Amino acid sequence: MPPKNRPFPLLQKGRGAPSNTAPQRFNLQDHDWDGNWLDEREYLEGGSPKLRTDVSVEFPKSIISYNASPDLPFDRSINAYRGCEHGCVYCYARPTHAYHDLSPGLDFETKLFAKPNAAELLLQTFAKPNYRPANLALGTNTDPYQPIEKRYRITRQILEVMLETQHPVVVTTKSNRVVEDIDLLAALAIQQLTAVTISVTTLDPKTARLLEPRAPAPARRLEAVQKLSNAGIYVHINIAPVVPAITDHEIEETTVAAAESGAKSISFIPMRLPHEVAPLFEQWLETHYPERKSKVMSIVRQMRGGKRNDPEFYSRMRGHGPWADLMRTRLAIASRKAGLNVTKIELRTDLFRRPIIEGSQLELF
Repeated sequence: MPPKNRPFPLLQKGRGAPSNTAPQRFNLQDHDWDGNWLDEREYLEGGSPKLRTDVSVEFPKSIISYNASPDLPFDRSINAYRGCEHGCVYCYARPTHAYHDLSPGLDFETKLFAKPNAAELLLQTFAKPNYRPANLALGTNTDPYQPIEKRYRITRQILEVMLETQHPVVVTTKSNRVVEDIDLLAALAIQQLTAVTISVTTLDPKTARLLEPRAPAPARRLEAVQKLSNAGIYVHINIAPVVPAITDHEIEETTVAAAESGAKSISFIPMRLPHEVAPLFEQWLETHYPERKSKVMSIVRQMRGGKRNDPEFYSRMRGHGPWADLMRTRLAIASRKAGLNVTKIELRTDLFRRPIIEGSQLELF
């Protein structure tokens, strides 16, 4: 048997986090071995244990999460999945896995949860007499089009509910898999009920493989932008996050690529590193960019008030100081030259049709 305290090695192929260290906030034990006999066999045979993706099914009692954040353009969202196989090392959602006694590291991208009753719950929520429609966001925490969507199709089922009830929805993803639902999105777009945000962190495929190992290549995402735009769907590009001294030199190039692909607007979010994301990202830097680590972290701290993270409203999305100001200025100039940010999407809420649930009193009318 392998030593009990032997961790998975660094540089797991196709994975973003360099370790599976447990969060110190909850005094959890480090997650080293999952007990899978195949992993143990590989170790005994002289190899390294390979991580596979495990998906658990959960059936929540409610599906919409509400927020009162003044710096978000929506007050409600749905996440069809917990955890994300894309494995983006910078993902601000990683710490949420700690609430399940799982590591925000490798567990976050290998131990996933799916909510197959999401569409049913959504219909039940919309059917309530006191429900009032407003922009609903998909993909605010974990990607609605991560690889397991191909199997579960939960995001598609949610979009079908949106179309049936004519409810406004905004989709955020970094996957070209979104075009598989272009029929639903186009039908929603005709009624001014949807917009899609595509996250493009870098145009360099090598950098993308390190930052976002299981997300589609940047070129694939831009192809998706073009297809969505050609179908009459409003597409916004978000450079999120901008990683100083790693991807910040691409702001202008990414803006041009966004415009050429048919995007209508563009924005960016400077890097922030909440809770367990900070040590994971520093490990990642030490592994892939050791010569830049001190510079990257210095700029992050300058943009975050001397810390690695800034959770305050407004500033968390914008950053502080000259570095963040310079990024904003560069993007403003580049987007103006490219003709972006000249329109603003306004989704309709007046078309909403409250569904009638079988067996409810409304069926009598």
